[in-house]
Amino acid sequence: MRAERAELRAIGLPLLRPFETSFGAERVKHCLILRLDCEGVTGWGECVAMSGPWYSEETTGTAWHILSEFMLPQVLGQRLESPHELLDLVSRVRGNNMARAALEAAFLDALARSQDVSLSRFLGGTRTQIESGVSIGIQPSPAELVSTVEREMRAGYKRAKLKIKPGADIEYVREVRRHFPDTALMVDANSAYSLRDAGHLAALDEYELTMIEQPLEHDDIVDHAALAPKLRTPICLDESIHTPGDARKAIELGSCRIINIKFGRLGGLTQSVRTHDLCVERGVPVWCGGMLETNIGRAHNVALASLPGFTLPGDVAASSRYFKRDIALPNFELSPNGSIPVPASPGTGVEIDEAWLHEVTLRREEFR
Repeated sequence: MRAERAELRAIGLPLLRPFETSFGAERVKHCLILRLDCEGVTGWGECVAMSGPWYSEETTGTAWHILSEFMLPQVLGQRLESPHELLDLVSRVRGNNMARAALEAAFLDALARSQDVSLSRFLGGTRTQIESGVSIGIQPSPAELVSTVEREMRAGYKRAKLKIKPGADIEYVREVRRHFPDTALMVDANSAYSLRDAGHLAALDEYELTMIEQPLEHDDIVDHAALAPKLRTPICLDESIHTPGDARKAIELGSCRIINIKFGRLGGLTQSVRTHDLCVERGVPVWCGGMLETNIGRAHNVALASLPGFTLPGDVAASSRYFKRDIALPNFELSPNGSIPVPASPGTGVEIDEAWLHEVTLRREEFR
């Protein structure tokens, strides 16, 4: 299958409501959308880099540069039959995992469509539906957080992830647990704490949380290993894990008991599957994290989360929770049992709303 043409777009898609983390508040989802045309078959990928270097060093600007100047020129015109061939072509580019993941995602969508199989089946997925959790941004007060959790539980979600930061943590979690004594809860700190806060974080043990995600530095494994014995609550690593090798080191050091797999952070679905396989081998639970994706990225997440090792509910919530109108259809809907169906149609199972994509496009460039 020959990669003939690519189209790169920067988009700004309004969120239904602001989403706040320890990085700040987002009101518009900025990301890159990549179209890859291969001998009559089109695949779509989404680059989840943010507009600023808050979650990672990558931004929409750096990803555009890397894709347009270095990766796409290596791939266009080449005949490719597997993701490994694609990744070999761009292997000289170090880092830039989110740009790499977007390119591989578009290629895998096209490749699965060309073989008339769903992306889930292509990756080795075994589920027809995935358990869905919801990620809740930092709220102005504990009472408003309780109200937000209540709304999401009424919608059918079975697990809530609460974003926390210093000054918006223990009291907030206490109030939510008081109102929801039996709900599966976890917290996500997005690197907002240091090892000096171990005693403060240990106070969260009282609330029987599923996990605390990435409490310490975004690139740390060693200090998390020192923190882990001080907490009863399991530590989950997110930002620290960029390769399957990182996951292996974290597990061997005892830095975490759970790993969040995001294909954008890991440089693509192939590396994500390898990380999944390693964790299954080591008996470490994994779950699929989210980056406020459009339905393009969401579809890739759903396919990935259908693999057997994803035993914890992920951040793959219903499309309508984030956007009034998405750029790809059909929307992902929450089932009455709190799950999201896995598309069985070829590729990702979603098709582009071309008119709306054009409307929210901020920049566009074509490559041949």
